[in-house]
Amino acid sequence: MSTSSNENTYFIDAENAAEMARLTVQDRLTTQAMGGLLPEQADVSGIYDILDIACGPGAWVLDVAQTYPEKRVTGIDISRLMIAYAQAQAREKDLNNASFQVMDALKPLEFADNSFDLVNARFIFSFMPATAWPKLLQECSRILQPGGIIRLTESEWYFTNSAAYERLHGMVTQAMHLAGLSFSPDGRMVGITPMLARLLRDAGFAGIAEQAHVINLSAGTEAHQGLYQNLLAFLKLIQPFLIKTGVTTQAEVDSLYYQAMGELMSDEFCAVSFLLTAWGTKPA
Repeated sequence: MSTSSNENTYFIDAENAAEMARLTVQDRLTTQAMGGLLPEQADVSGIYDILDIACGPGAWVLDVAQTYPEKRVTGIDISRLMIAYAQAQAREKDLNNASFQVMDALKPLEFADNSFDLVNARFIFSFMPATAWPKLLQECSRILQPGGIIRLTESEWYFTNSAAYERLHGMVTQAMHLAGLSFSPDGRMVGITPMLARLLRDAGFAGIAEQAHVINLSAGTEAHQGLYQNLLAFLKLIQPFLIKTGVTTQAEVDSLYYQAMGELMSDEFCAVSFLLTAWGTKPA
């Protein structure tokens, strides 16, 4: 779920070990909250070749490969650190049906036409300029078999009762808006979830459907510790991006960071996250 290039559009250093650990936690939390790896796909018997775009450290690919040993699963990411870690994990787990390649999702994908039965992408809004979505989805259509499935999962992040976190969240969405990484007209949200079905439709996919999920991340829930670990790293790693875009200063963001982490550990802390999966098929 990362990208890094000469024209870096990802708001965190993709070659950072702390970011790799954070993405691993986020990936497991997301899969559990969604109720499985492919929860909306009632029949996966006709799916053999699967691609995961911006796979990060490879948790989803590895889980799919282990759960479905008859399927071939490929993950791509532009971070060499993430791919090297994912490859090592595949070897350690003896998953010969899982493979990983360094590849930039913002450039033409290095696969032949009709190569995959399913293309998966989760939380790629973090590096996707709004103007880049049509090109990527056309590439996904090209590499999918006729009748193949594309599935996109995105989120507007967390809604909480933490004053400090909400201020930081507002800074993040405003910075993304300024950087062209948002569909929001005013930067109050990321704005990706309302667009998923439209983007798939405009790319020529058919049978488009959506499924929503909610994660309760409040104090006392099973997911709360995962949220804390995620934000402990994320809200630190994203600070250079916030300062670069001019939405805050180092002194202000430091103060808000420590206040937010304290509020997250309060017994009164409440939070939910809404996820939306949209999927469609390439016309036969």
